Amino acid sequence: MKVSDMQATNSLSSIHIPSPETVARAQEVKQAYSSFVGETFFSQMLSSMRSTVGKPAYFHGGQAEEKFRAQLDMQLAQSLSQSTGDRFAEPMFEQQFPQEAAVLKQAKAAGMSIPLQKLSQLAEIRY
Repeated sequence: MKVSDMQATNSLSSIHIPSPETVARAQEVKQAYSSFVGETFFSQMLSSMRSTVGKPAYFHGGQAEEKFRAQLDMQLAQSLSQSTGDRFAEPMFEQQFPQEAAVLKQAKAAGMSIPLQKLSQLAEIRY
């Protein structure tokens, strides 16, 4: 047996395979954190952008337009968060939740993945 084969065998045996429930909880935490960070970032960005533009002299909708615009900004923030929020939330997640990040890395190294549709079923499990 070659030295490189022995090292590969040792590295595979040192990989701890987490339970599916642990992986599901870590994925749920990551998804919630990414959603929170993305929505917070994009909502602040949109409100800052809106504050730089003044009200028009004519055809301003008043309070109803402002309420609609706030709801529109909330929907835009959610949509932007779902599509691109993971890009900047990933490094922050690894710093804030190192145990969950390690579990997800171990699961990825072991080839495990749980679809997010099954997370609702695992939420009903009492520990």
